[in-house]
Amino acid sequence: RQMSARRLMVGGNWKCNGTMGFAKSFPADVLNKLKFDPKKVEVVVAPAALHISTVQSVLKNNVHVATQNLSLTGDGAYTGEFSIAMVKDMNISYTLTGHSERRTLYHETDKDVAKKTKLAVDQGFTVLACIGELLGERESGKTKDVNNRQLNAIREECEDWSKIVIAYEPVWAIGTGKTATPQIAQDTHAEIREWLAANVSKEAAASVRILYGGSVTDANAAELIAMEDIDGFLVGGASLKPAFHQIVEACQNAK
Repeated sequence: RQMSARRLMVGGNWKCNGTMGFAKSFPADVLNKLKFDPKKVEVVVAPAALHISTVQSVLKNNVHVATQNLSLTGDGAYTGEFSIAMVKDMNISYTLTGHSERRTLYHETDKDVAKKTKLAVDQGFTVLACIGELLGERESGKTKDVNNRQLNAIREECEDWSKIVIAYEPVWAIGTGKTATPQIAQDTHAEIREWLAANVSKEAAASVRILYGGSVTDANAAELIAMEDIDGFLVGGASLKPAFHQIVEACQNAK
């Protein structure tokens, strides 16, 4: 990997995991002890919404907090939702959008994801917008079509890509222990960068960070981050374990 101007990023998505005890102990025992240069690597964790305040109260060390999702609606009669204004009021400026679990389990459409991305970008958030294909789509050669469709939806809503980070997550490699080989991941990331050049701008293609997600572990992080177009990771299961520090370290040590 040649040193590019793109700052690397490691995101930790805790999904629906953790207790109050974990929300106190993990930041204290692992996150606050991470060694990285924030000019080179940006580190963000996304705890379950209930645990965010607890995590914030313990975190130091330049680690940021993100929400895993946000509402399409504002404040008001929307039981069970939380608005972007509330997230901002919590002093949070990062969010995920479009995670495959939101798309598949909760039926968020490409348009929903695009609108959430726009809402967050307009409020000055850095958005980790997730895209990626299912196993059947990978096997029938539709990876590029699926990624382009999901990206086009975001493009229809968003002009400004300076705050958008693309997280490519092949759904067949999430939590399955299957990882796209570094070369498969690199090839797909290169296609995404080509899409950016053709559909957004040459500048966006050069500057937008593309993260890889899908069974990233301490064992494969160094090999993946060596790839030219992989600018970091969105980590699931391993972000709840002490090994998260080795993934951050792999990015810190990347050439």
